[in-house]
Amino acid sequence: MAEKNEETPQVDRPDAGPPDQTAGPDAPPSNLSEEVEAAATPEAEAPEATEAEAPAEEAPAAAEEAAPAKPKAAPKSGPTRREKLEAKRAERRAAAGKRKPRTPEERDAERRERRAALAKQRRAYRAKAKTKKAEARRAEPPREPDHAPEHGPGRAKTRQGVVVSEKGEKTITVRIDVVKRHKRYHKILRSTVKLHAHDERNDAHEGDTVRVQECRPMSRTKRWRLVEVLERAK
Repeated sequence: MAEKNEETPQVDRPDAGPPDQTAGPDAPPSNLSEEVEAAATPEAEAPEATEAEAPAEEAPAAAEEAAPAKPKAAPKSGPTRREKLEAKRAERRAAAGKRKPRTPEERDAERRERRAALAKQRRAYRAKAKTKKAEARRAEPPREPDHAPEHGPGRAKTRQGVVVSEKGEKTITVRIDVVKRHKRYHKILRSTVKLHAHDERNDAHEGDTVRVQECRPMSRTKRWRLVEVLERAK
């Protein structure tokens, strides 16, 4: 048994350190302790690396602080709107102060000139409207009147009726029956109108159907005259 427990010879290695005298027979070899120390060294050096990285992170912030601030936009130069209005008002006041006071004659002359200009403008407008109406009237197809117009550019009114009296001298009474429909209720309305007409030759008699035309006042009640006898009484 004593022969088996012989100590193994130790080989000197260049990388190996001095033998651990405190290690017992059951202690692990020295190379394991070196591996443990090598694995532990990065952990020990890690804080140094983080400390070295910290300035790098802080560098952009410091650069931003060191960079000069952008200059603010300067306010627009020039007068404001209120100042412009005040300047215009001042110019008007100055111009009003330079004008000489006008006499009543000058004011009257200006008023007459203004009225003449307006009257000229009205005349031109009315002449233009009149020409336009005449052109429109010419464009319409001509209407053939039953008889020639008695007076003025328009036609005189004509009515057809029955003679009911011939007692007056050169005067007849004509009854005109009017039949028309009511605009709203559409009912047939019948009415009678009597006119006094002038008969120069006493040609019409009672019961005759005649045509009368509006004319100038012949007497207090006569405003019509006999044109022709359409049908004789039977």
